[in-house]
Amino acid sequence: MTCQLDALCFDANDPPRLARFWAGVLDWELVDDPQDGVALLPSDDTGFRLRFLPSQAQKAGPNWTHFDLTSTSLEDQQSTVARALELGGRHLDIGQGPDATHVVLADPEGNEFDVIEPGNNFLADCGFVGALASDGSQEVGYFWNAALGWPLVWDQDQETAIRSPHGGPKITWGGPPLMPKTGKERLHFDLAPPADGDQQAEVDRLVSLGATRVDIGQGDVSWVVLADPDGHEFCVLTPR
Repeated sequence: MTCQLDALCFDANDPPRLARFWAGVLDWELVDDPQDGVALLPSDDTGFRLRFLPSQAQKAGPNWTHFDLTSTSLEDQQSTVARALELGGRHLDIGQGPDATHVVLADPEGNEFDVIEPGNNFLADCGFVGALASDGSQEVGYFWNAALGWPLVWDQDQETAIRSPHGGPKITWGGPPLMPKTGKERLHFDLAPPADGDQQAEVDRLVSLGATRVDIGQGDVSWVVLADPDGHEFCVLTPR
């Protein structure tokens, strides 16, 4: 049985503050995390938690993935933007131009996210968290399709997307050119085998699919750190 996407994790200089921001934007429940952090539990069909883990490292360069939040109307889009700004977010210029219909924002620690215009057909049935829009190759889209067992819902011109059969957001990869990797990623996935699964067997399966073992200074921990074919780190937790 394949592992599940347990969480999207943020390295955070101030985990409680960043968690409060995203709890306010998403209307998710804030809970203590058993591994020295703060977590949010989804209030919709997103299917995975957000974890905020303490880090002294400062953000450098754009993240490899970001949220695309959907809107049901222009008023709804404006309301989401206003709520994010009130909670401590800010507008961000990444060269999108004055004619862009989506709004680019950053959270209090500079993590990018988009508030998408109403009427976006690609995200039409995905809920408020429409997508994790990611920098990545076609190969890495195929890797995560096999790793999570999520069907490919887009595969065209080296752009790929997968989505859980249970619904929720898509994970998309935009194809080349890829951003240069500049060190440990600020966001990463936590995967977990099911309660009756086997962590080592799952690590072996992921390596056979194209993952590699990496050392980010994690030391003697219960999880295993791997990197996908594009070099983005992720963790394989113990069964749960």
